Amino acid sequence: MASKGLVLVLLLPLALFSVFSGSAEAQGLSVGFYNTTCPDAETIVYDEMSGIIKNAPSLAGALLRLHFHDCFVRGCDASILLNGSATEKTAIPNLTVRGYGVIDRVKAKLEQACPGTVSCADILALVARDVVTLTKGPSWPVPTGRRDGRVSIANETSQLPPPFGISISNLTDVFACKGLSTKDLVVLSGAHTLGISHCSSFSNRLESDDTLDPAYAAKLRAKCKSGRTLVEMDPGSRTTFDTSYFEQVSKRRGLFTSDAVLLQDPQTRAYVQGYASGCSSEFFKDFGDSMVKMSSIGVLTGTEGEIRKLCFARN
Repeated sequence: MASKGLVLVLLLPLALFSVFSGSAEAQGLSVGFYNTTCPDAETIVYDEMSGIIKNAPSLAGALLRLHFHDCFVRGCDASILLNGSATEKTAIPNLTVRGYGVIDRVKAKLEQACPGTVSCADILALVARDVVTLTKGPSWPVPTGRRDGRVSIANETSQLPPPFGISISNLTDVFACKGLSTKDLVVLSGAHTLGISHCSSFSNRLESDDTLDPAYAAKLRAKCKSGRTLVEMDPGSRTTFDTSYFEQVSKRRGLFTSDAVLLQDPQTRAYVQGYASGCSSEFFKDFGDSMVKMSSIGVLTGTEGEIRKLCFARN
């Protein structure tokens, strides 16, 4: 099999590379960081994820969410993976987060090939890219070189944007605090095209929220009252990465308040409507750009942190 790095280069327009030489590398990351120390690292991750997503496609959205929840608390340092009585993993916003076992499985494969070399934080970033690619979405070069944090505090998950009870100004402020633009907010929200959600995350909208399409609200009420606790975030597309999420949002069928408020600001509404009516190639390119920005938040590099032997425990 050709190396994953070569496949990525062939898949992407050359114009993309100028984008990835900016903020990520300024943070001490670089594309191909493991070329010498673990040259098969990205291939190992991709091959492992190919089998996992083939057998459990619903994990794609969960693993994207895992990376997002990690980066928004203490930066992209794999702190969400640490076990403990009061760690991020135990906090209310993360109780429904899934995919920890997948990261452990990938880490074990990498430890066999290159002991003590590839960080758990880099695994999260590579896995996030690969699950998008494996669900018919784009690929992009992932700058690597992150190191793993040693601190994980449950209370710090308050930095995560909630799915409900938030205004568009609150939401843009949360993203701005992490160095992400209004466009990044809309683009990264597009990840909701993958995966499922618990009824409890949107039940507050089902009775009297006039920002939710009434017919869609009735369908959701019926599903949630039937005893089912899980619904697709983007009906008919939960295992395919595409632009249908934006079509749903533009019709007032976004599942969460954080989806609905994207229509309440002229700038975010224009992005939503543009992606809903345009071809997927523009969204795919923008998603790769925004993911590189997000996965560069607060990274540890050089001699900072550590390279964990087990992703769930400090060395």
